[in-house]
Amino acid sequence: MNDNSHGGSRIINLIQILDNTVKRYAERRALICDKQYITYRQLNQAVSAVAALLKDSGIGKGDKVAVMLPNMPEFVFSYFGILKTGAVVVPLNTLSTPYELTYLLNNSDSKILITQASQVKKFDEAKGQLLSCRRVIAIDALHQNQELFQDQPNRAEAEMPEDILPEDPAVMVYTAGLTGKPLGAVLTHKNLCSQAEVIQSTLQRTPDNVVLSLIPLFHTFGASVNMLLTVRAGCSMVLMDRLTMDSLFNAIEREKISYIAAVPRLFIGMIFHEKASKFDVSSLKVCITGGAPMPPELLPVFKEKFGVEAIEGYGLTEASPVCSFNMLDTSPKIGSIGVPIAGVEMKIFDEQGHELPRNTIGEVVVKGDNVMRGYYKNDEATAAAIKNGWLHTGDLGRMDEDGYIFLTGLKKRMIISSGFNVYPREVETVLAMHPAIRASYVSGKTDLMRGEIVRAQIVLKEGHNADEKEIIRYCKTYLSGYKVPREVEFVQNIPDSPDRNVE
Repeated sequence: MNDNSHGGSRIINLIQILDNTVKRYAERRALICDKQYITYRQLNQAVSAVAALLKDSGIGKGDKVAVMLPNMPEFVFSYFGILKTGAVVVPLNTLSTPYELTYLLNNSDSKILITQASQVKKFDEAKGQLLSCRRVIAIDALHQNQELFQDQPNRAEAEMPEDILPEDPAVMVYTAGLTGKPLGAVLTHKNLCSQAEVIQSTLQRTPDNVVLSLIPLFHTFGASVNMLLTVRAGCSMVLMDRLTMDSLFNAIEREKISYIAAVPRLFIGMIFHEKASKFDVSSLKVCITGGAPMPPELLPVFKEKFGVEAIEGYGLTEASPVCSFNMLDTSPKIGSIGVPIAGVEMKIFDEQGHELPRNTIGEVVVKGDNVMRGYYKNDEATAAAIKNGWLHTGDLGRMDEDGYIFLTGLKKRMIISSGFNVYPREVETVLAMHPAIRASYVSGKTDLMRGEIVRAQIVLKEGHNADEKEIIRYCKTYLSGYKVPREVEFVQNIPDSPDRNVE
């Protein structure tokens, strides 16, 4: 990472970014949630209290602490509180089932799970099979935690490790794996600091900006492009966990939101909301869409309706996640994911790892300070993903003569539903456990709002019966909601498909 100056010192870890912003903007609003306003000073007190609590629980440098929280202030407190001890944040999807949670906690070697009281029952169901995670900490609404977050504002200060280095792991984010089991992408302080710096230098947000955080913070897109940008720039962040269009437009109007980074589903919903014209959205200045392709024909419609462009970018968990962007000071190319951000190289490779000429379709590869250290405890998967320093994304695309990249398809079997990656093999593995199912094939079906939905074709065993409702109910026991098939078709044979054996 380049030497980046912020508040007069070189940034080498994420805690420094927070500390510098607290020093400069202590009394500015950091977080806004349900009309509660939390300043950077209060945020820092809460972070220190979480760090002290974790220290008292025996957590130290390099330990893993899992966080399964929605978009609420406690997520931010926990994220930075864990980092302050030198430990590693393991953010988990709040939709995780006990079955998924068991694997994630065991594979990550997490020692503690921080979650909501309403989620503790999942831990209780899993704990008999847990290998390292012995404790759950239930953190709920802010008003219930006044004592925890404000009683000991300085306790953790002296206990912060002085040797949190750029190459130390900061966050481990689980991403779906081709083999059917999620992989933990290890992101370092250097990876995420470089993201915060480049995103801020690209978007030029100022402390009077108000950021909407609606996409989950446990997703790298939400964490980097919303939370880390907010802290780096000294902005305010409005935390929302559940989306209704009225609540979204109300929040934009009430809090004068100027920046939204979200998946296409949100912006499509805004376009088609019948009451949109009744709200004042003149505060909106920057809208970033990512996580899935935005229908190109809707981009000019969004600009015409709201007076601001929805600008596309591209990223993936293994790259912290942002790789490319349609820059604000240039006219975006409709349908393009833009050009590489500063400090990142992107090329188009053929199957042999050679760069292809412009406008030739091949695999998109990435190199830069944003690329993960590797997959946790999986050297084989790491070697398959990072070859000669280049991260192979599995996405197919072409680069035009101006350096703009256009995605054309997927090299790997994958479904993108509402911005979440779903690997068919993971769903097929769960379906194979059902006593009535002999074989299955899972694929994506195009859907305007979600991008794609999960569709399953199923061959039943002779003499067994099952209907669509039963299969969906069964899948919900084991899989997060976005992975559950929304359509089930019973067939005699699994059809041949060009992507059937692409693993």
